[in-house]
Amino acid sequence: MNDVTVLLVDDEPNLRRVLGAVLEADGYRIISADCGRDALKKAKAEQHLDLVITDYLMPDLNGLQVLDGIRKLHPTVKSLVVSGHGTVRSAVEAMRLGAFDYITKPFDVDQVKATVKRVLKSETPSPAVSTPAFAVSRGSKSASIAPSDAMLLAGKSGLLGDSPVTRHLAENLVRAAKSNRATVLLLGESGTGKEVAAKLVHEASPRSAGPFVAVSCAALPDSLLESELFGHEKSAFTGAQTAKPGRFELAHGGTLFLDEIGDIPPLTQVKLLRALQEREICRIGGTKTVKVDVRLVAATNRDLWQAVQDGTFRLDLYYRLHVVPVHLPALRERGADVMLLANAFLERIAAENGRSFADGFTKDAEDALNKHSFPGNIRELQNFIEYAVVMAHPDAAAISADFFPPYMSTSRGQGVMAKSEMAA
Repeated sequence: MNDVTVLLVDDEPNLRRVLGAVLEADGYRIISADCGRDALKKAKAEQHLDLVITDYLMPDLNGLQVLDGIRKLHPTVKSLVVSGHGTVRSAVEAMRLGAFDYITKPFDVDQVKATVKRVLKSETPSPAVSTPAFAVSRGSKSASIAPSDAMLLAGKSGLLGDSPVTRHLAENLVRAAKSNRATVLLLGESGTGKEVAAKLVHEASPRSAGPFVAVSCAALPDSLLESELFGHEKSAFTGAQTAKPGRFELAHGGTLFLDEIGDIPPLTQVKLLRALQEREICRIGGTKTVKVDVRLVAATNRDLWQAVQDGTFRLDLYYRLHVVPVHLPALRERGADVMLLANAFLERIAAENGRSFADGFTKDAEDALNKHSFPGNIRELQNFIEYAVVMAHPDAAAISADFFPPYMSTSRGQGVMAKSEMAA
C-alpha cells in the first residue's frame, strides 16, 4: 500500500465507483466528491493531496474552477481532467491552465492506470510561481528532458524566452518530438510562434537530419493547395508543363509543417487523411502511389472541434491530427519574456536598418511594453520594435515610448489594434 492520496471528483456515481475501484486496487487512498463544492470542502479537510482527478462538466463548478480552488489549498497537487469526446477542447484548455493531462470517456482501464502513474511521477512546478503545465501526449513513454537541453534546442530553433511558461513549453515540445511519427498539433492564438515551435519539434526529433518543409494552407488558393501538397504529373491540368513533386515528397525522411490546417478545403482534407493513414500519396494526374515517410506537424489558431461541429472539418481527420496537442501560450502569459524578445528584436532590426541603440529601451518604453496586452502576440511585438526603430530620432541612443505606434500610447492596457494589423 502506498501513501498517495487521490481526490476523485465526478457527478456520475458509476464513474466514481469504477474509477475509484481501479485506483484502490493499485494501492491509492481514494477520496470521492460528487460535485465541485464537495471537492473543495474535502480538499480543505486534508493535510495533503497528491492528485485530483476531476470531471470537466459538473452542475455547480467546472473542472477548471475545482482545480483553481484546490490548488490554492494544495499548491503542489497534480491534476487530471476527465472529458467526454465533446469536451476535448475544454480539456486541452484545462491543460493549458494547469492540468497535467486528461482522460477521455469512455476510458480504458490500463490507460487510466498508466496516465495516473505518469502524472504522479512528473515534476511539479515550484508553488512560488503559477506555471501552466503543457501536457503533450496521452500514453507517452518518453523519458524526461533536461530543461537545459530543451532550452538549448529552443534557442537553436528560434524559440526565445526564460519564463517558467516558456521553459515548460520547450521541454514538452522536445518530449513530443522524441516520437518519430506521432502528429503534433500546435494550438494557440495568431502570432504565438507556431512555425518556430514546429522547427523545434523537427530539430529535437530523430528526423533532424532530414528536410523541414513548411506550407501555409491559408496562403494558397484551393486550386493550388492540392498540387502543392501532393504534386502533379505533366499535363495534369492547364499549365502543368512538367511533372512536379509535392511537399509530402519533398519532406520525405523529415518533417512537414502545415500551418493554418483548419483552412484546407473538404476535398484536400480527404486526400490528407489518406496520406496520413496509408503513408502514401498520388500526384494529381498520376496513377501510381508514392510512399512517403513524413512526420506531420500541424498548426491552427481556429477551434477545430467547433469546425467539426459546424461540418467544415472532418471528424476522422481531426482525430488523426489531434494526437499530440500542444498549446502555445500568448505573449501576455510569458512575463519577463516580453523584454527578452524586445531586446532581441531591437538588436536585429536596428542592425538591418543601420542603426544602433546602445542604451536599449528607456524606463517608460519598458513600462509600456510590459503593460500592453499584445493581442497580436510576438508578431505584434516585432512590428512595434520595427516601427520604433524606423521612427526613432536619428541621434537617439535608446528607444522611448514616444517612438511606439500611436494606438499603443492610448490603450496600453487594452492592446487595441486594427484587425488588418493583426491578421496572420
